[in-house]
Amino acid sequence: MSVTKIASWNINSVRARIDIVCQFLTEVQPDVLCLQEIKVDDPTFPHAPFEALGYVHRLLAGQRMHHGVAILSRLPLHAHGRHDWQDNGEARHVGACLPNGIRLENVYVPAGGDVPDPALNPKFAQKLAFIERMTRWSEDLREPTLIVGDFNIAPLEADVWSHKQLLDVVSHTPVEVAALARLQAAHDWVDLGRHFVPAPERLWTWWSYRAKDWLASDRGRRLDHMWASPEVAKTAVAHRVHEDCRSWLRPSDHVPLVTEFDW
Repeated sequence: MSVTKIASWNINSVRARIDIVCQFLTEVQPDVLCLQEIKVDDPTFPHAPFEALGYVHRLLAGQRMHHGVAILSRLPLHAHGRHDWQDNGEARHVGACLPNGIRLENVYVPAGGDVPDPALNPKFAQKLAFIERMTRWSEDLREPTLIVGDFNIAPLEADVWSHKQLLDVVSHTPVEVAALARLQAAHDWVDLGRHFVPAPERLWTWWSYRAKDWLASDRGRRLDHMWASPEVAKTAVAHRVHEDCRSWLRPSDHVPLVTEFDW
């Protein structure tokens, strides 16, 4: 059996954390790494370190200081575009076609601000509209697809450190959870994380920078996801969240996820 590893990581500035990205690539050896929140525009993306590690294929949708996504690959990539699901020009999506014909979509959903009311908080309204546009896109999707990234929503009770305390906190509110459920139903997406690690088992991908000791407080949320078309999900053989990366030097507040496929 040949195995292809697909990784996803909100790195919170690729230039600030280039060392740990390279450490991850060296230790884990994914075939493809999807990055979110790279915070750099296309012309100033740091290509050389990835070239040196064999990731010679890259697709970028960068943006200076904010947002931005990238796909780094040892496999050839065919670009198939960028969706403006934010409808405001922000760089939050880049898509590729892999050599086996599977589409790979890398997305960074808006965080949504602090107030979970679209009437009072335009950022929250934009987040819900972003998810709605993704839902409409999913309804028309016919190709086998893997969509990964920072969805900024923890849908299940077991996806946060305290369901009761976070019900009114953006990322775990009922309205966001319902919107994400509609998105999942629009294409019968398989949540690969919970496919391999069923609830209520622990499966978190984000811990706030506000905690002096993230491990001691351990107030995590599962904001990062990998979803697959049903036919693609059947080829998945393993899934892992690399929690240890949260303790690396100058870490992101997110950690990488890796799914292995029989391709």
